[in-house]
Amino acid sequence: MFKNHYVFPSIISYDEDGISVEFPDLPGCYTCADNTETAISRAQEALALHISSMEDDNEDIPSPSSIDSIQLVKSQAIILIDVWMPVYRDKIKYASVKKY
Repeated sequence: MFKNHYVFPSIISYDEDGISVEFPDLPGCYTCADNTETAISRAQEALALHISSMEDDNEDIPSPSSIDSIQLVKSQAIILIDVWMPVYRDKIKYASVKKY
């Protein structure tokens, strides 16, 4: 059985061309934005979609790393991202598909 609430550390990187967000515990889970507020919002959505995909594939959801074990470089910060999965599961389940 999968959990309803997840909290994972993310690494937010500030670059000249924008902000990128990655999840060290979830390879392939990335997003980007032009400002921090949008980056955090997109990180929540990326995390939820990634976890939902893992759930659909019956993959084990890893335990999140402790923030003190994550190594950063200049212009990076750690932000904890949390998601309440029931909301995202409903959105994914009832997402409308546009046909052209």
